[in-house]
Amino acid sequence: MDDLREKYLTLIKDTSDEASLEELRVQAVGKKGEISLKMRELGKMTPEERQVAGPALNALKDEINAALGAKKSALLDAALEQRLASEWLDVTLPVRPQRQGSIHPISQVMEEVAAIFANLGFSVAEGGQIENDWYNFDALNIPGHHPARAEMDTFYMHRAEGDDRPPHVLRTHTSPVQIRHMEAHGAPCRIICPGRVYRADYDQTHTPMFHQFEGLCIDKDISMANLKWVLEEFVKAFFEVDHVELRFRASHFPFTEPSAEVDIQCSWDNGVLKVGEGDDWLEILGSGMVHPKVLENSGIDPKEWQGFAFGVGIDRIAMLKYGIPDLRAFFDSDLRWLRHYGFSSLDVPGLHGGLSK
Repeated sequence: MDDLREKYLTLIKDTSDEASLEELRVQAVGKKGEISLKMRELGKMTPEERQVAGPALNALKDEINAALGAKKSALLDAALEQRLASEWLDVTLPVRPQRQGSIHPISQVMEEVAAIFANLGFSVAEGGQIENDWYNFDALNIPGHHPARAEMDTFYMHRAEGDDRPPHVLRTHTSPVQIRHMEAHGAPCRIICPGRVYRADYDQTHTPMFHQFEGLCIDKDISMANLKWVLEEFVKAFFEVDHVELRFRASHFPFTEPSAEVDIQCSWDNGVLKVGEGDDWLEILGSGMVHPKVLENSGIDPKEWQGFAFGVGIDRIAMLKYGIPDLRAFFDSDLRWLRHYGFSSLDVPGLHGGLSK
């Protein structure tokens, strides 16, 4: 045992790397190591011999393991010292310039819209982006033969063959949020529903995914006059002008009756839109009085309640207000574009402090 002790203590002392140290450990105290084999011979000894050899072998094994552990710690410390000597950082060097994040124009406009309508007594309602066709179409009085229900216009979710459940779609508008809100809360109500919507279209002014917000007001004695006033107040606040003229043009939407598209008075000066002046007109939204069937489908008695609804493309009004020429740039993830059109993360829109600073 003295020879084994001397042998392995010397080898451990002279080892210069962890790989060699591991080989020594296996050679000495591994399952087939010399010391392990010696311990297996205890069974062949007499009880008197085991009383002497057993404690001596255990002490030898403990001593070798302690030496291996101490050497491993020494090698790790040496490696760390070498790494610290080769890898260093001069803390006196100037730090990298701090960069402040930018708020995307879509997020900014959503906050502006919410601030304006909060001042008019509207709350914000949200819902899922995947809807079944009842909430997306049928409840909104959109018949089965309507072009909007064609697969060329709407993204339908995959269904297994033989599945008879109502199909699901990526919502084409945020109107399903209005239906669900009326089902859950009844009348009266006054809400806006901002969010992402999806339609199969892509060009300079259309993308497959875009953003819109819709407004809904249900109460007694609500008329088109109330709708006109709300839209006037919104347009004046959003475009930050003192006066604006709106023009209502008769139109048709399945979920409103009567329906109207709304134009704002404007002018174009070297490609810059000026709202509230000039002789031009620009369409910005669709609106109307909620169809009685839509109220019935939502569990509201149309003989007692009535109201108005409208829908606005958030991307479109963001382009108009901030002079952004191409809708597709909103989704390009170009940091240069965002630094140009983005807003300070500390810029919180408010009617008193100003919507856009």
